[in-house]
Amino acid sequence: MSIELPWVEKYRPNTLDDVVGHDEITKRLKSYLANKNTPNMMFSGPAGTGKTSSSIALARELFGENFEQNFLELNASDDRGIDVVRNTIKDFARTLAFDAGFKIIFLDECDALTNDAQQALRRTMEKYTKTCRFILSCNYSSKIIEPIQSRCVIYRYKPLNSKDIEAHIKNISKKEDLKIDDGAITAINYVSSGDLRKALNILQATASLEKTITEESVYSVSSRARPEQVKEMIQLALGGKFLDARTKLDELMYEYGMSGEDIVKQLYRETMSLEEKELSEKIKVELVNIIGEYDFRIVEGANERIQLEALLAQFMKFK
Repeated sequence: MSIELPWVEKYRPNTLDDVVGHDEITKRLKSYLANKNTPNMMFSGPAGTGKTSSSIALARELFGENFEQNFLELNASDDRGIDVVRNTIKDFARTLAFDAGFKIIFLDECDALTNDAQQALRRTMEKYTKTCRFILSCNYSSKIIEPIQSRCVIYRYKPLNSKDIEAHIKNISKKEDLKIDDGAITAINYVSSGDLRKALNILQATASLEKTITEESVYSVSSRARPEQVKEMIQLALGGKFLDARTKLDELMYEYGMSGEDIVKQLYRETMSLEEKELSEKIKVELVNIIGEYDFRIVEGANERIQLEALLAQFMKFK
């Protein structure tokens, strides 16, 4: 019995040529392949932008059939203490590579490592540089201590642009025999915000119900409101119609099942997208400051419903 993989894994790049976007970074990684040598590297950037895919594709091309013996992947969110550095990492790093000049240790989400673990890692990176190279992946490079950063070439991965995501979505839709309209592609781009992994998950979830992908089905599966719905709620609040804005909030929370954090993020996004004739820059600055305050309150554990209604009430001051 064959097991069907999630599309994120099914269509994960096997070579650097398959990596979506980041042409300049990929070009430099290919030069390492040509020289059969790599420095220690740090891939920094948002989730779903290709950091893990680039690392695995690089190692696969570099080691070929010896990939399994020469490549160690660890997730620092699971193994984040100093013992992992002292034992697992050091044991793998100190042994010679199999039919290659060096091994590669890929440490994903390394910004989750404790400070003690990072201190131990910097010495390990330096001591075993002849037998092992490191690729560190993180969302925030600022959480990595400076001595480790100075030992790495840092590549910064940006959210993928809409054209790259659109091309990839169309390619997979063709392979999976799906019909997808332009509205659905626009919706996937909006919801994923440059995160290709999220885009693929949304596409697969939608395709599990129907072979024709529409804008409506994308928003339904992703539990996200359309941009115009959020914008309408903003305009109602700014127009002094609090009860109508509150009704729209009910719709987002109970019909779409959106969390408070999701609603705040979309409020911010749509507030910033309003044109000057709809909202002056001066008022935008005030509103963003308010949104930031209420986002912090919700993250800290305040009641979502009360805070969101209070946020709409604050918007009414700018009627």
